[in-house]
Amino acid sequence: MKKLIVLATLFISINFVNGQTIQSDNHNTTGFIKSDGTIQNSNHNTVGFIKNDGTIQNSNHNTIGFIKSDGTIQNSNHNTVGFVKSDGTVQNANHNTIGFIKDDGTVQNANHNTIGFAKNVNREWAAVTFFFFRFN
Repeated sequence: MKKLIVLATLFISINFVNGQTIQSDNHNTTGFIKSDGTIQNSNHNTVGFIKNDGTIQNSNHNTIGFIKSDGTIQNSNHNTVGFVKSDGTVQNANHNTIGFIKDDGTVQNANHNTIGFAKNVNREWAAVTFFFFRFN
């Protein structure tokens, strides 16, 4: 029993340090979001950052957007580009639904078709990576 607890703790710690996997609709890994907000592509190259204050940066640390505490997503000029509602609904600036982030991390488009997975990723962070900003 003691070994099982140690192994479980080690597994959880490794996942916390490495961050969470972003996957396509067919479960191919497309990137990672580390617990410190570093966004990496599938080759583990850093492509962006989400700071604790909600600032979104590209790989050169240039600010490209903001996540507000109410789920509003803004571009670098503070213009609203979308919203992430508490129920996981993702809307564009005109409040049209463009997708959903489900409780289990499934990411769906407006037609409820699965477009990817972001298990255990903050909803706003998942929305930023899937719907609002392209990180290359």
